Amino acid sequence: MIGRVLTVAGSDSGGGAGIQADLKTIMALGGFGMSAITALTAQNTLGVFGVEAVSPAFVRQQMQVVLDDLGADCCKTGMLSNAAIVHAVADELSLRSELPLVLDPVMVSTSGSVLLDAEAVEAVMSRLLPRALVVTPNIPEAEVMTGLVITDLEEMRVAAHQLQKQGAQAVLLKGGHLRSDDLEDLLVFSDGSEVVLRGERLKTLHTHGTGCTLASAIATGIAQGTNLDAAVRRGSQYLRLALSHAPGLGQGHGPVDHGVTIRPEWHQS
Repeated sequence: MIGRVLTVAGSDSGGGAGIQADLKTIMALGGFGMSAITALTAQNTLGVFGVEAVSPAFVRQQMQVVLDDLGADCCKTGMLSNAAIVHAVADELSLRSELPLVLDPVMVSTSGSVLLDAEAVEAVMSRLLPRALVVTPNIPEAEVMTGLVITDLEEMRVAAHQLQKQGAQAVLLKGGHLRSDDLEDLLVFSDGSEVVLRGERLKTLHTHGTGCTLASAIATGIAQGTNLDAAVRRGSQYLRLALSHAPGLGQGHGPVDHGVTIRPEWHQS
């Protein structure tokens, strides 16, 4: 099953995150990617220097024509720019109740730029969080969504269960922002059960677009018919491989190697 994935997100002119990272990831994992662009950004590895939002009606039209013709097996949302766009996306998804949603609540960029205002955050919480099969916040995003301070695994657990009380079905709370040598991500399923995904932290600055990449990898797995646990584990493995072979581009937080799975001969050494 090839797996059709519609990503609804912003465009990254530097190619490492957003729509560009999503489509690269989906293809690298054998899926078919489609897009609805919510915003144009002027950004590179040093930061976000400008944002031009797309009109909410046109965002919805992009979704509508793709879904009516090509269809999708999973939808993934990323940067949604403002509350009006969040509502437009939610309105279209409300007509597609059978379509699984992976919600990447993009609120803060890797460089620290705020990407959603308070009104838009509230719209995400009320309209998209209850609709999502899984939400994939990092620590700063989970703190915004819950109002909690998160400094360790136990506080991650409290936050993840609070997100479920706020409407999330399943939660993948990523622990990359914690200060530790090991990396711990917490996956809490819809029935309240959980697994902790542990791995050694890679020492690299090239982490641009990791959230987009992981969420798109998970969406691809779901679109291909795998369960959430398997989709998250494969997505995590893919991201780790892409991080370990980052091409070293840019002067700041550079991109990962999204194509690592389709050109393994480059990395046999």
